[in-house]
Amino acid sequence: MELHDLKNNPGARKKRKRVGRGPGSGHGKTSCRGQKGQKSRAGYSRHFGFEGGQMPLHRRLPKRGFHHENRWPMAVVNVDVLEKAFEAGAEVTAEAVVAAGLTRTTRGGLKVLGRGELTKALTIKVQAISPSAQKKIEAAGGSVEIVAVTRVDSDADTAENAG
Repeated sequence: MELHDLKNNPGARKKRKRVGRGPGSGHGKTSCRGQKGQKSRAGYSRHFGFEGGQMPLHRRLPKRGFHHENRWPMAVVNVDVLEKAFEAGAEVTAEAVVAAGLTRTTRGGLKVLGRGELTKALTIKVQAISPSAQKKIEAAGGSVEIVAVTRVDSDADTAENAG
């Protein structure tokens, strides 16, 4: 086999549809758009959820719930994961957990859960902890401190800078 013998598989490359070029093209007269109507005109685009003028489903259904803009889910990490990732005596914070690659983000804070065993004494500074995790950490000689979530509020920054 040589380079000049290479060919595409049948059907791998299709010719583009050249519309509006007369009856000989196979796409003549109406250019595959059917007869008259909105969909046959240039510039037509149907928005998502359009149901032909009927009241669309997303408008027929009632609105439910509430979205709190400043509430974010907590990142969770288990005791057995901390055992593998951190050395004895290390300080475990949300930033340290992200730096270790154990979770992607901690926008809502970090919670430690109690799966697994812990043999190292760790200093834990997180936003929340389960009772079983706290018992395991303190039994291993570590300490637990609950800290508040640190957020940067853009409104507060602009108010401080303006005054």
